Amino acid sequence: MNSLRQTRRQFLAKSSQAVLTAGVASSLPLGTFQSFAGSANERIRVGVMGTSRNSIGGDGRGTTLATEFAKQLNTEVAYVCDVDERNVGKAIESVSQFQDQPIKGVADFRHILDDNSVDVLVIATPDHWHGPAAIFGAQAGKHIYVEKPCCHNPAEGEMMLAAATANRTQMQVGTQRRSHPALRDAISRLHAGEFGKAESAECYYFNARESIGTGKPSAVPEWLNWKLWQGPAPATDYRDNIVHYNWHWFWKWGTGELGNNGVHTIDLCRWGLGVDYPQMVISTGRQILKDDQETPDRHTARYEFSNGTSITWEGHSRERRDQEHPQYECRFKTDKGHLETRGGTWEFIDFDGKLIDKGSGSGGNAEHVGNLLDAVRGDAKLFCPITEGYKSTLLCHLGNIAHRAGLGEGMMVDGKTGMLKTENESAQSLWSREYTQEFRPSV
Repeated sequence: MNSLRQTRRQFLAKSSQAVLTAGVASSLPLGTFQSFAGSANERIRVGVMGTSRNSIGGDGRGTTLATEFAKQLNTEVAYVCDVDERNVGKAIESVSQFQDQPIKGVADFRHILDDNSVDVLVIATPDHWHGPAAIFGAQAGKHIYVEKPCCHNPAEGEMMLAAATANRTQMQVGTQRRSHPALRDAISRLHAGEFGKAESAECYYFNARESIGTGKPSAVPEWLNWKLWQGPAPATDYRDNIVHYNWHWFWKWGTGELGNNGVHTIDLCRWGLGVDYPQMVISTGRQILKDDQETPDRHTARYEFSNGTSITWEGHSRERRDQEHPQYECRFKTDKGHLETRGGTWEFIDFDGKLIDKGSGSGGNAEHVGNLLDAVRGDAKLFCPITEGYKSTLLCHLGNIAHRAGLGEGMMVDGKTGMLKTENESAQSLWSREYTQEFRPSV
């Protein structure tokens, strides 16, 4: 076994034999909420939904989160859930390195909802499952950690807000930059005026993604529960270029690069500027390659706010960052210079190009997980509650809606509520979606 690294809670444990169970629950429970009211010395039990391996064979996002929870003090992962049966055992093996307690592996997340001893549901599924699973989880009495983007469409975000409020749920959204110590320091100093008055922000994403090709109808693999994978999305026939990653580029399941990676830096920009909803969205995008992809792989979205500030995001999914491109992820323009961030590092540079100050450090994931657990125990406020995570996700949806509805040159938005101020039927129809009856969320 590899040596185990230290964490903020320094919780290390030995591996144990895990328990793998099968079957599905018969219905979605909508039980009475039972809030966790224990002390820091009482154990919090977690169920993780979605564990798929990444494109190079390493742990997927859900497994990474599961191990982070297992490392925390007085916390155990009780379930890992995946519709790909190949991933369940691998996830159990990874998490078991950090805890003695047995772990149940299931295909259907409703097993987690039915277990009243589980306190937290972690959602690391494809985008189309984020909102419904979070709503069902809150209604079943679970606190929620939901990966970005927190919802597939704006209407789901509205329901998530309502469900979290009605059920007194701690609902943390997985934009982990909000928990990075160095970035928290930089944004705190920006808000304090140390870097001058912020006037605008810009952010960038680069990646040399390959073509997804043209998919062919094929039999569903034996290892995949295709019905549960689709879940709330209207059923469609299986094709061979969707699972496990290319779903990002189909509107039925994904939110494009803007929702996939843009949400991280847009959230950081919105946090730094201290703004909520834009009053104007300008969004242009196009595909570079001719394949099955529906979402743009070169996309620019600009958000203009009533206080005169703006956020601009550029996504370049088919292009590696080179020396001609900005070397930062985010840049805040102030009346004294530029605050630039990349990952967990930042620099403040004046107008003469002089480095005034900088900061860096490790962190983000463990702090974000620990913050949720502290909030569940009543000892902290969430760094990115659904009230904030939804606002940043909504900006991504607005950029996609403007592009898809042909309003890219300018779509008006209510700057106080985030609601559309257009009669365009195509734009209005994209506020929500159609659902399967079995997994239709409601509040």
